[in-house]
Amino acid sequence: MERPFPTVAVVGLGTMGAGVAVAVARSGRRVIGVEAGPTQALRALDRIEAATARAVARERLTAEERTALLALIEVGDDLTAAAQADLVIEEVPEDLELKRSLFAELDRICPPETVLATGTTALSVTRIAAATARPERVLGVHFFNPVHTMKLVEVVRTVLTSPQAADQVAELARDLGKEPVAAGDRAGFIANGLLFAYLNQAAAMFESRYATREDIDAAMRLGCGLPMGPLALLDLIGVDTARTVLEAMYEQSRDRLHAPAPILGQLVAAGLLGRKSGRGFYTYAAPGSSKVVDERAAAAKPRPAGREVRSVGVCGSGTMATGIVEVFAKAGFPVLLAARSQEKAERAKAQLAKALERSVSRGRLTEQARDEALALVTPAAGYQDLADVDLVVEAVAEDLAVKRELFATLDKIVKPGAVLATTTSSLPVISCATATGRPQDVVGMHFFNPAPAMRLVEVVSTVLTAEDVTATVLELCGTVKKHPVECGDRAGFIVNALLFPYLNDAVRMLEEHYATVDDIDTAMKLGCGYPMGPFELLDVVGLDVSLTIEKVLHQEFREPGLAAAPLLEHLVAAGCLGRKTGRGFRDHARR
Repeated sequence: MERPFPTVAVVGLGTMGAGVAVAVARSGRRVIGVEAGPTQALRALDRIEAATARAVARERLTAEERTALLALIEVGDDLTAAAQADLVIEEVPEDLELKRSLFAELDRICPPETVLATGTTALSVTRIAAATARPERVLGVHFFNPVHTMKLVEVVRTVLTSPQAADQVAELARDLGKEPVAAGDRAGFIANGLLFAYLNQAAAMFESRYATREDIDAAMRLGCGLPMGPLALLDLIGVDTARTVLEAMYEQSRDRLHAPAPILGQLVAAGLLGRKSGRGFYTYAAPGSSKVVDERAAAAKPRPAGREVRSVGVCGSGTMATGIVEVFAKAGFPVLLAARSQEKAERAKAQLAKALERSVSRGRLTEQARDEALALVTPAAGYQDLADVDLVVEAVAEDLAVKRELFATLDKIVKPGAVLATTTSSLPVISCATATGRPQDVVGMHFFNPAPAMRLVEVVSTVLTAEDVTATVLELCGTVKKHPVECGDRAGFIVNALLFPYLNDAVRMLEEHYATVDDIDTAMKLGCGYPMGPFELLDVVGLDVSLTIEKVLHQEFREPGLAAAPLLEHLVAAGCLGRKTGRGFRDHARR
């Protein structure tokens, strides 16, 4: 079978266009590169030669392969040369009228069978296609930057695009070593449609001074395993680019969560566009540099000294409680493991022993360290033995009534001045605090699962939490080798407030039949570098847990866009809760 598109024209040879040209040439196809003028054409050729030279230096190409590749690429400033191509890929600046004008000219120049593809990231492919007399031969082909490493290509069909043309472009993408996913024509397509709403929420969170930029970024990197924090990513993408994409999304959806956060417009107006201008959310060593020169500049406010913590109590006997006990014991703290019965406490210590033994067998812990940690843990039936500890960490069921009852009990037992911490991930910390007569001593200490492995801890202060209590927990996190991020007491804290609306958006995308489960997961993993796709993650977290958090967020912020997707509610009602029941968005029983 003959490979599709033996000759490809690329119009616009900036960073993205040059990357596409090289990728196509590496497949053995002839490439016709077109720039706006002779000076730009020379610069583009230099860009391509420099990129391929770097590939040789990094041993991704041999010198002979580079010579053969460059021989396949011709660069000029005459658009009529595109008439020789079977496929034209446009990569000019993200301006609708510029693209429409270019496509009208390409329509006039190119034979009727030539396929015209736009590389737009957010603009309407349909409106671009409408500038031609061949809308059935027009589609979007969205590569991701840097083209040589990013595997995803979104193939975007309009209502008029010929299925044959889309299939041929998908085949071309596979021939380039890429993974094509099918998308319809709506702003942001799959990956950006989910990514930019999340980035916008992060910008709004920073703008409201809920958390520092460093804490927001660290929370999402360490709490979700993302390659970059959202504010650093906005700087990399370009604040102006992000704002353009969000404007296009809002124009189509009218969802207030897509309306660009005001801070994005303010940064653009000030010329603070991110790395390319040398300053955005962060300040960089120079325009184009990735080196941040003002990191944590705003985190120098003086704090009171924390309280001394020499012993710790942990309430609960489940996985999270046992993991937290392990964290403190390995750091050298005597720990009282308090459960509702001696049997449950002993069983939890036995689980801890097994976890420590696994660490020894994997070479992560010495036998001596295992024995020392276990010796520091004392199982206790009930909570009376917690009277003299300096810190109590509550890790019982995520039920407000249960937690309030426990905090009322602790208030009567634990010595004055002890810190009382809740590990809640979605309930208001203040409700736990007001169950006591010492709300100033109560703080949120949200560990992530599994606690021994996950470095992040969200330290949540209420309006009544004493400053030295917050300082105590922040210092303690450093002692037990965790990374604390500080935030206020509102639904979702940092991580869940950003993560779950993104997951909910993915469910909405699915229920609207815009894309499949597999294509959405593939788009987010390959296009954004996420460790898991949204549906993989939902099935792991549990659809019932996810629905509860979505409802809490919606109840707190009353934002229509945060209302749980009906499909999520239906699956939970049907008992399809994810991996724990064998079926969620995927059928795990068959795997």
